[in-house]
Amino acid sequence: MRALLPAQDILSFAFSDEKGRAYVCLFADALTDKDLLAEQVLRPLFSYAGAPDAQAVAENTLSPEVRTQTSLSALAEEVLAGNPVLLWEGADAGLIVGTKKVPVRAVAEPPTDVAIKGPREGFIEDVKTNTSLVRKRLKTGELRVEMLTVGRRSKTVVALCWLEGTCREEVVREVRAKLSSIDIDILPDSSYLTRFLASRPHSLVKQVGTTEKPDIFCAKLAEGRVGLLADGSPIALTLPYMLIEDFQSGEDYFVPAFRATFTRFLRLFALLVAIYLPAFYVAAQIFKLQLLPVKLLLTIAGSIRDIPLSPSLEMLLVLLVLEVLNEASIRMPKYVGMALSVVGALVLGETAVSAGFVSTPAIIIIAFSGIGLYAVPNLIEETSVLRLLMLLTAGSLGTYGILLLSALVLTYLVSTENFGVPLAAPFSPLIPHDLRDSFLKYNLRSMKLRPTALNSPNKRRQK
Repeated sequence: MRALLPAQDILSFAFSDEKGRAYVCLFADALTDKDLLAEQVLRPLFSYAGAPDAQAVAENTLSPEVRTQTSLSALAEEVLAGNPVLLWEGADAGLIVGTKKVPVRAVAEPPTDVAIKGPREGFIEDVKTNTSLVRKRLKTGELRVEMLTVGRRSKTVVALCWLEGTCREEVVREVRAKLSSIDIDILPDSSYLTRFLASRPHSLVKQVGTTEKPDIFCAKLAEGRVGLLADGSPIALTLPYMLIEDFQSGEDYFVPAFRATFTRFLRLFALLVAIYLPAFYVAAQIFKLQLLPVKLLLTIAGSIRDIPLSPSLEMLLVLLVLEVLNEASIRMPKYVGMALSVVGALVLGETAVSAGFVSTPAIIIIAFSGIGLYAVPNLIEETSVLRLLMLLTAGSLGTYGILLLSALVLTYLVSTENFGVPLAAPFSPLIPHDLRDSFLKYNLRSMKLRPTALNSPNKRRQK
């Protein structure tokens, strides 16, 4: 065992029972609850004088989590995972004791999914705590939790969760097969799994749903999806994924239906404006001035009269400055980041306009576009790239290029599916029943069936 575990933080404790039989306990110093180990395992064995077989020794410990193992490599992996291993003279197997104590943070509201109404609990970096938060909400024997190990060196535990009889068996088998086929040395976060689970690894849009809230995770399972919880990550994954999910919010189900419908259309409007407004502004200046009202055209003409840059280059420059400020403010220390945001947004923008380097309409349009992207925060990576592509196309081909690129993106979305579920459902293909919880939000009483797109074996949700 010492040959397999030469590290200095792997400690050993030797003692003898009343008959003089020698014992040794190996454990990881920072991952083991030593008080619990002493009270429930070591102290009872001090006065033990029975037979030396593993089953008899296990019965004389007070710990409820005791397992036996004969493989030395498997025992070494348990020690590295935080579970102490007990060996003794004449033993036919080693004893694994479940007294792991991993340092974790407290359960708190997730920073990326804040809700005014509804539960405020969020997942943390411990998979056992996360599964307990799921069990707390789904008190049913139909909930299945299967623990898998991913990563040759990290040995990261991934919990595969689903509701038996509600989720399709072929989806569970396919997800399990893809997880088993992952051959990577370290799995530090659940985001690594999304690269292996997607049917199109180089897709423009994501194909795996994400959430940090247990209530949303359980709601996805109840609709017929599979959920994944990775140890060390507070972000849970759900499959199959549909694009409409990111326009929905957990808060939508705790407010009146008309308010949720208005909010969802507002998110869609903000996202479309964020993507298309800079591109149409550039296309109107270069190719189609008739797109702008006369009074607005005169105002813009007065603002850009002395600007040395072309409209497309000017807009691209302002957009790149916004992206740089965004990246810097996220990764800098908290208080310095706040100061940087103020300097970048006010001082730098005002100075650039006063110097005649960029125009005021360009600053306003890019600022509004940057704000609009955060109306749907789970799609920021995809929409920011799409906004840049629209801008480049508008500068070279005008409104024709914008429409052509939009058609290509729309064709791509309606032709993509994952685990047998279309990405653009319930709009393509059109599923009338699922439209009740799309951009429209019907009353809860009218949604008696689960989403038809998921093809759940148990279709009825309420009587």
